[in-house]
Amino acid sequence: MKKTSTRLADGRELIYYDSRDDVVRDAVDRRPLDPTVTTSEIRRDPLLGDAIAVASHRQGRTYHPPADECPLCPSENGRLSEIPDSSYDVVVFENRFPSLAGDAGRCEVVCFTSDHDKSFADLSEEQAGLVLEAWTDRTAELSHLDSVEQVFCFENRGAEIGVTLGHPHGQIYGYPFTTPRTALMLRSAAQHKEQTGGRNLFADVVEKEIEDGSRIVLEGEHWVAFVPYAAHWPYEVHLYPRRQVPDLLALDDDARTEFPKVYLELLRRFDRIFGEDQPVTPYIAAWHQAPFGPLDEFEGVTRDDFALHLELFTIRRTSGKLKFLAGSESGMSVFINDVPPEAAAERLREVASK
Repeated sequence: MKKTSTRLADGRELIYYDSRDDVVRDAVDRRPLDPTVTTSEIRRDPLLGDAIAVASHRQGRTYHPPADECPLCPSENGRLSEIPDSSYDVVVFENRFPSLAGDAGRCEVVCFTSDHDKSFADLSEEQAGLVLEAWTDRTAELSHLDSVEQVFCFENRGAEIGVTLGHPHGQIYGYPFTTPRTALMLRSAAQHKEQTGGRNLFADVVEKEIEDGSRIVLEGEHWVAFVPYAAHWPYEVHLYPRRQVPDLLALDDDARTEFPKVYLELLRRFDRIFGEDQPVTPYIAAWHQAPFGPLDEFEGVTRDDFALHLELFTIRRTSGKLKFLAGSESGMSVFINDVPPEAAAERLREVASK
């Protein structure tokens, strides 16, 4: 992998990730952009103990542009975009409309391919591996920022999810705090460790799923994917490396090599859940990594007690119908799942690639 860092016209950082070492990236951003102005603010909820970001400047962000005006396509034929070069493999840049910025963290955009009409599932294994290298590199870089305590790499796919740009891309958030969901996992891990005489919660969950087998979706030599026993979403898969590690940085070469094959198969199965004649499946793919900030409040656990894993889920519950977060989910955080996890796993096995 070759990494080339540059700056956009308004001062934001942009990084090219190339599979070839001989590629030269010296294109200049020729757009007349004013410096980026953000108003991100972190506010803590005294009742729930969590935090929210107030980012009013995002109201003016780009919203469903036509394909020939896509800001994530390369700059070519006289049309200038966020990517100055006329082609790219994988590129990462600071979000022009960030939810988090300055002392309140950082937001980046990850473009998986220059091909506007592809999705992640259409990538080659080599290209998917390059995206993994970009996620890993950005996790390492953001972890060194004073304003970042946790790094979150994720992809939103589909208009139903709320995606406003059709180009295949994801995002990376550098939070200035440990997120509420991760905090819940760490508290559960601490409690489990104390109650079991030092056993690891994540390892026990994975071992139990493998032993049961009814919710296993697919297994590789270095990765295992399953629908969790208490899945929140209609179709939800958790993907774990068999060797427990706290973050992307700690994955070994064998796991990195196998990841593209396993992950691409999962994504392709997701697109076949509801039938070959149905629209592509909207989903969220989320990497859960151990925080880099202090864990003093989670007594008895360290970063090594956390387990890197990816959670992939869709809000579509059946053909043409979405799972809405209504009263119970939004008002009380109690999910009601319409699809039994065992049935979801069986369906995901049925649509395996031939």
